Amino acid sequence: MYLNKVFLYGNLTRDPELKALPSGGQVANFGLATNRTYKDKSGQKQEATEFHNVVAFGRTAEVIAQYVKKGRPIFVEGRITTRSWEGKEDGKKQYRTEIIVENFQFGADAKGGSGAGAASSHEEQSAPKDDEAIKYPDEEINPEDIPF
Repeated sequence: MYLNKVFLYGNLTRDPELKALPSGGQVANFGLATNRTYKDKSGQKQEATEFHNVVAFGRTAEVIAQYVKKGRPIFVEGRITTRSWEGKEDGKKQYRTEIIVENFQFGADAKGGSGAGAASSHEEQSAPKDDEAIKYPDEEINPEDIPF
């Protein structure tokens, strides 16, 4: 059995570019940066960044292009593929390694909230401001009133 599976969590390096295919389907291309922190031989903390080319098709491409912008985090599950073509100017063979999206989730927003999926139907509630105190009920909660 062979396996080609990728899991990435990172930030978009550019806004998704949505295009129509000749078949009428949609394709979105975007860049994704992932970071890795490690200690070198001398014990110093180092950070390495990898840049990935990501491609999504169909409804997935439309949703990503609509809701995710440069700098926002996203979790991508997919597969690696490498395509090749002849260069226009010099005729040399060109290669590009890409991640084809099979599944994704939006990352946490800047406010620290969780990344809800595109199909989420709940309304966002804003957190209380510092000057607004949370008001709790004065009455005691009776355990028999809890339905579970």
